[in-house]
Formats: sequence, structure tokens, C-alpha cells
Amino acid sequence: MKKILYFIITSLFILQANQVFAWGTTGHRVIAEIAERNLSKKAKKQLKEIIGNQQLAYWANWPDFIKSDPSFKFADSWHYVNMPSGLDRVEFDQKLEESTDANAYKRSLILIDELKNKDLTKEEKQQKLYFLIHILGDLHQPMHVGRPEDLGGNKVKVEWFRNPTNLHSLWDSALVDFDKYSYTEYATVIDVHGKKYNKELAKGELDDWIYESYTVAEKLYDSVEPDNSSSLSYSYHYDFKDTVEESLLKGGIRLADVLNDIFK
Repeated sequence: MKKILYFIITSLFILQANQVFAWGTTGHRVIAEIAERNLSKKAKKQLKEIIGNQQLAYWANWPDFIKSDPSFKFADSWHYVNMPSGLDRVEFDQKLEESTDANAYKRSLILIDELKNKDLTKEEKQQKLYFLIHILGDLHQPMHVGRPEDLGGNKVKVEWFRNPTNLHSLWDSALVDFDKYSYTEYATVIDVHGKKYNKELAKGELDDWIYESYTVAEKLYDSVEPDNSSSLSYSYHYDFKDTVEESLLKGGIRLADVLNDIFK
């Protein structure tokens, strides 16, 4: 009886963990894998000195995994930058500049600047690198640039194949996992356009990329009913499959561009 009870409890724990970190095991690793495939030789060499032979994808979810550690509570707000609806580009840029250091935009700029410091210890470089890999991935998930009043879509209830969820979780995990690719397979099937195409994707600055995510998020809010009655399934996946893949690809290519600039 004790063995059966132990099995049930363990199974529930594993299921819960998979639900919590579903985006981490796919989306973040897809982005990190694409980035690794597009690193310069110099960047690869310097990154190897920091993390050895381990892949970037291995560390892409570390900032989510350490959320349970109270000593990292300060980093909870580093994963998003929520913005009110209806902003034009000028208003959006003003809001970004007025924001505190404790959001994904400002923290990314700080981490990029810090990683260029040659005097950091190896451990300091590792931690800052892991956060940067993850946060730049988050900023290409549109709902991480969602609205503050609904916590980036977390309060927007929807059904996904008749199962209750919310708009944020739908874009964090359900849509990414729908095609059942491993993260390496996903990286392979979407990073197929070549260097010229990828170079175009990497154009712009961090604020440009975040505004892109913001404009996509605005469309995603419009894609569901405001009264929390949306029941979504195959047609929603079909309508937004390209958006999901484009967001992942841009995240990976731009992460590579940032790392290539830091470790040049």
C-alpha cells in the first residue's frame, strides 16, 4: 500500500513539474539550440571557457528552475515587461525608458553590459549568461510583453481542446508542444532559411524586438473572447503556427547575434 501511495504522489509531482516547466523543456531550448547553431567561432570558443562542453540549451531553463529558491526571489520580475494596451511606438519607447531595472528589458541591457566585463569570475559569468539566454527567449514569447492588469494573459481564461488554461500558458507551452517535436527537431525544421534571411531577422535593437512582441501580443488578445469563453483547438493552432515558429526563430537568431557581439 505504501509503495502504491508513493507511486501516486511521485507521479503527480512529475506531472505538475512538467506542467510548470513545459515551455522550458521546449521553447527555451529551441531558442538556445538555434542560437548555438548560429554562433561565431570566437563566441563558441569563449562560451566553451565559461560552460565547458555543455550546450546552451542545457542552461536555458535554469532561471525558471531556481524560482523555488528564496535567494533568487529578486529575479521573479526579470522574465517579462508588461505594457498597457494601445501604445504607439513613441509611447511604448517612453514606457520602456521609464520602467525600473527589475524587468526583462532593463535587466537584459544590464546583463549584456556586465558580460562584457573581462574581470568577472567564471561563476559570475555563468549565472549572468544563463539569465540572459532565458530572458531573451522570454521576450520573444509575445505574452511576456502582455498587459499588466491580466498579468500578461494569465488571467485571460480559455479552453484548449476542452481543457481549461489561460492565454499566457497557451503560448508558453501548448502551442509549442502541439507538433510533438524535440527541441533539436524543432530547431532543425524552422532554421532552414540560410544566413542572408537570418541576418535580416537579427537587425534592430532590443527595444525594436520587444515592440515586435508587443504588437503580436495585441493581436493575440484580439484572437480570444474578452469574456473568457474561447474554446480553442485545431483551427487556432493552424492560424498561429507560423507566428509561433517565427517567434522561436527570431529569439534564437537574435540571441546568437547578442552573444556574438558580447564574445567577439
